[in-house]
Amino acid sequence: METFFNPVSVAIVGATEKPGSLPGIILKNLLSMGFKGKVYPVNPKYGTVFGLKCFPSILDIPDEIALTVIAIPASLVLDVLQQQAHKRIRHAIIISAGFREKGAEGIEMEERIRCVAIENDMKILGPNCLGVLDNYTNFTTSFLSWERVSILKRFTIDPLSSGAFAIALLDLAVQEGLGIAKMINYGNRIDVGDGSLAFLREDVHTKVVALYMESVDYGRRFIEAARSCSKKKPIVVLKVGRGAAGIAAAKSHTGAIAGNYEIYKAAFLKSGIIEAHGLEEFIDGVKALSMQNPPAGNRILIVTNGGGFGVIAADHCSENGLEVPPPSPQLKEKLGSKFSTFYVVNNPVDLTGSACDRDYHIALHACMIESDEYDAAIIIPLMAPQGMSEKVVGLITETMKRSGRPAVICTVGGAFTMKIKGLFEERDFPVYPSPERSVRAMSMLLKRRILQEGAVRSAI
Repeated sequence: METFFNPVSVAIVGATEKPGSLPGIILKNLLSMGFKGKVYPVNPKYGTVFGLKCFPSILDIPDEIALTVIAIPASLVLDVLQQQAHKRIRHAIIISAGFREKGAEGIEMEERIRCVAIENDMKILGPNCLGVLDNYTNFTTSFLSWERVSILKRFTIDPLSSGAFAIALLDLAVQEGLGIAKMINYGNRIDVGDGSLAFLREDVHTKVVALYMESVDYGRRFIEAARSCSKKKPIVVLKVGRGAAGIAAAKSHTGAIAGNYEIYKAAFLKSGIIEAHGLEEFIDGVKALSMQNPPAGNRILIVTNGGGFGVIAADHCSENGLEVPPPSPQLKEKLGSKFSTFYVVNNPVDLTGSACDRDYHIALHACMIESDEYDAAIIIPLMAPQGMSEKVVGLITETMKRSGRPAVICTVGGAFTMKIKGLFEERDFPVYPSPERSVRAMSMLLKRRILQEGAVRSAI
């Protein structure tokens, strides 16, 4: 897999400067990212492309090539791969569409390509794919213009997904303060697929693997790879094609046979994979898992200066397997001695609209450092009251990091609140715009702990 992400040299087949051309955008993106390897445009129509010497075919390139990126009409791909086999190039990313997803003729073309690959010990990613992005080696085969897609270069998560989904995830990641370490889009998965999990397991830049899934070709192999990876890093999956309409859509998208959803659910449980239900939960879970460790248990403290938000959070905790136990008489007495009588000293702890920054420190210090009654906290600092300022960020993060227990933040508001959100996330505390999403994110953290404990028991 290393060659797909960090090739010493790459040939871009179909390269052109023609505006809007896929291979042209791929080459332009690759050069603009600052890729350090050797790049060889291939197109018989041109002598140079973007200032680089262009070759009529890959057979005309005098140097060794580690990887080809093929973005030409589907009917021409087989000839290029046969040339590649002659030149002993072992890796190819086929961007071209028009294969299995188009029916019988496309399936036949794929089978011919597969035969060439097997006969020549060749590894193929695709066809009908976006390929890869590596923010560490600055290598990409994306054909989406960087003018429309933002990338935050913090090495955090790895999406393995549909092309358009992966690109949307890049933009969402920036909004949520997340970085993309590597991105892989398999497309029709003629060859490379499940093996990338073993590669990502050892990748030092990856904290969380985010997996968009339509289908799996080799179930046993996938379970083994996922189980090995999940022992070291969280895997979050968004399984699509669960019902009849979704299965039909997946087949027209990549030719995938989505299969029986109940079988997938069992496989995820066996593999230690955390399943998200919907895009929002998928993003929120990945975000929480990339920033915070799982809690030791499910006893959740809620601290807020907006009582109604605390009630909403408590309701959703009950629905998501999280307990919201009241403080013990001793802890309640300690809190009561530190606060005004009109503060609600319970769980949720309601600091009311009169709260100031330091009240959050006092409540969290008493409950999370001086007490062992809670495993994690959902903290809801609403920033509109006059007593609230940027200082609350430092007070909350310092206290929670001293406690060694995880927390998620919920805060709702406009421009000033968005500034506070950014400050929290710079300190690796995930922030959500509603109590419901905060609770679901905490639930995903707990699921990771439960799956980890289950894996340990199975090993014993």
